[in-house]
Amino acid sequence: MSKAKHNPTGAGAIIALLILAGAIGGGMMGQPSIGLLAGLTLGILIALLLYLRDRRK
Repeated sequence: MSKAKHNPTGAGAIIALLILAGAIGGGMMGQPSIGLLAGLTLGILIALLLYLRDRRK
């Protein structure tokens, strides 16, 4: 019997886009570093949730 191929979801682009969006949004509010860290945190959280979802399949 052959196993079905499983293609995991990549989250690198999501992390990168949220880092940029956070830095831009934070820069508009005068706090680009905090925005960058917030974007990174949100990106890692989404990547972790995608990983856990793929692991269940």
